Amino acid sequence: MYNVGSFNVGGNGRYSAKNNLRPTNFTYLAPQAKHVSVIGDFNNWSPNAHPMKRQPDGGWTTQVPLTHGHHQYLYLVDGAPTLDPRAQGAARNEKNEKVSLIAVS
Repeated sequence: MYNVGSFNVGGNGRYSAKNNLRPTNFTYLAPQAKHVSVIGDFNNWSPNAHPMKRQPDGGWTTQVPLTHGHHQYLYLVDGAPTLDPRAQGAARNEKNEKVSLIAVS
């Protein structure tokens, strides 16, 4: 096994893109909203894990570190689950509900 910098190459400590976290930006336009958060498979659909910050233009933003792959998510706008109109795709979750989809590479 070779030690290269801060990660190992070879053996059980092999480099894997799946273990890397990528800062991923989420943006949602809801000027009338009082509270917006992003919920998804990356935070166990927890409404308190990733609250979004209101911007002067009425948009809401947050950055979430995500692993490589596809992730399902929704915006929670004043308590109402909301699809992302700018999502890269859509899917159905285990309850057959429509959710937004984002790919991270």
